[in-house]
Amino acid sequence: MIDKLEYFLALARARHFGKAAEELGIAQPTLSAGIKQLEDILGVMLVKRGSRFQGLTPEGEQVLAWARRIVSDTSAMKDEMRAARHGLSGRLRIAAIPTALAMVPALTTPFREKHPGVTFTVLSRTSVEVLSMLGNFDIDAGITYLDNEPLGRVVSVPLYSERYQLITAAGNPLSHRAQVTWEEVAGLPLCLLTPDMQNRRIIDQHLAAANVSARPTLESNSMILLYAHIRTGKWSSIMPLNLAETLGLIEPIRAIPIVGPDASHIVGLVAAQREPRTPLVAALLDEAMALAGAFAASR
Repeated sequence: MIDKLEYFLALARARHFGKAAEELGIAQPTLSAGIKQLEDILGVMLVKRGSRFQGLTPEGEQVLAWARRIVSDTSAMKDEMRAARHGLSGRLRIAAIPTALAMVPALTTPFREKHPGVTFTVLSRTSVEVLSMLGNFDIDAGITYLDNEPLGRVVSVPLYSERYQLITAAGNPLSHRAQVTWEEVAGLPLCLLTPDMQNRRIIDQHLAAANVSARPTLESNSMILLYAHIRTGKWSSIMPLNLAETLGLIEPIRAIPIVGPDASHIVGLVAAQREPRTPLVAALLDEAMALAGAFAASR
């Protein structure tokens, strides 16, 4: 039954029989037969029939939610038994907003030193995607904003406060200033994250509060690409200070505090609100709390 549910989850993710079979490492006829057996067991049609995958039936959508929960709980049970025998091992799946990616090593590096049997998959996702993947059991934890948009039913650990700086090259307008206002920044040729990113929505909120709006000449979902454009000397951006420091504030790049207001937002680790927690997630939350204490002490 668990195997058939895993087949079904793979098909729902891939939305293609061939790709789902490839993901599972099985032949397509084996996948199709497994889905048919699951339908026979449950007594309902799960997949709309046709020459290609055409979507799930309403009953299939209902089963999908149960399948995610059952497969996740089964995996958690196996992890707990394995940890009891051999210590922590397995893979931790983390999704982080782009502005927090530079901070992930501060969490994963000490964690792996304590638990060398653990490996990681870290993905860059929007804040909306982080919460969706968490709810669908596609990740074990996320790193996102905690205080700006609703989080739903999650457990969270605040890690650090994100403060915003004008990142620009020497010789550009305002580059000689000790601080700038949101109103002044709006008049510069900016490269910013795309509007689907919460960081961009936060920036837009603060600009709107100053009765101005940004007219970026370049938008991207990659912080690395934004920083590469800043280094040409022809572009400026608004970034969290800790991210800019991690990318490297070498000359002639300058980071100038934006005031009026001096805005900050809390970034932290989130995990699904469930009991019992998997050993891996429980250990990651413990590591996050230790990291939060270290950040607080350094400020």
